[in-house]
Amino acid sequence: MKRVLVTGAGGFIGSHLVERCLADGMEVRAFVHYNSRSSWGWLDGSPVRSSVEVVAGDVRDFDSVRAATQGVDVVFHLAALIGIPYSYVSPLAYIQTNVVGTYNVLQAAREEGLSQVLVTSTSETYGSAQYVPIDERHPAVGQSPYAATKVAADQLALSYHKSFGLPVKVVRPFNTFGPRQSARAIIPTIMTQAISGSGVVRIGSLTPTRDLTYVADTVSGFLAIAECDALVGQAVNIGTGQEISVGTLAARIIELSGTGARLEPDSRRVRPDASEVTRLLADTSLLSARTGWKPQHTLDQGLEKTLSWVREHIDLYRSDLYNV
Repeated sequence: MKRVLVTGAGGFIGSHLVERCLADGMEVRAFVHYNSRSSWGWLDGSPVRSSVEVVAGDVRDFDSVRAATQGVDVVFHLAALIGIPYSYVSPLAYIQTNVVGTYNVLQAAREEGLSQVLVTSTSETYGSAQYVPIDERHPAVGQSPYAATKVAADQLALSYHKSFGLPVKVVRPFNTFGPRQSARAIIPTIMTQAISGSGVVRIGSLTPTRDLTYVADTVSGFLAIAECDALVGQAVNIGTGQEISVGTLAARIIELSGTGARLEPDSRRVRPDASEVTRLLADTSLLSARTGWKPQHTLDQGLEKTLSWVREHIDLYRSDLYNV
């Protein structure tokens, strides 16, 4: 890989991936969402801002996506709508961004003859675990409009490999966390409330379990997958192989914060019963066997780094609001 395109480059994982690619000596074109403020998202404050070529556009627009793919070798496709609660409000927005947007990337890559396309999936495509640990053979179950659009995007990507020979890899991270993550995700939601001074952390269901991966490890997983020819045409999990319940996670974060905040249930944050994914636990043996990848951060190490960052950037969050 010499010249790469990262869609969703201004986002949480995307901005970390841009920085890592540059550190590894690649030339990076960053595709960010066009907006009236000319904001590049998290790249605005990044130390690599001056070293990256930034292109503003909309993943739903084939013309801007096609132009962005010209002259690159590899595309990491991370642009997506990801908030599950908002997918109940506007399913069509998720179809347009996650499905049509992925089509635009795949078709542009096909027409430009790119050497490979990595499409970002999610463990939500598995639904509640039918067996654990969850390997890549687990059935796909869309339990939310968000998850359903990601299932569709995954299958579309794999169909482009089967139908047209496009060198596609589907990267399937389990729950990633770390600096820059939106408060729509559970860990920043808990952290921002814990350190806000209100003394209360409001969350939804306490019993679901998640496999949590620190963002630097997820990014190294992306790169390991990109460099492995044997993974073309496959979906590949990234996770830790360990699970923790939301309730236990919240208690641990409050302990690390030293605030003594108390947990309170909030019915607004509870998913519909049939839509809640109750258990996620990754089997990463495919990734480990093919590339030797394994996570370098324990959960506590990742939480401590994330908590430190959130404390320094608490003004960027609105801890008193439920972020849909």
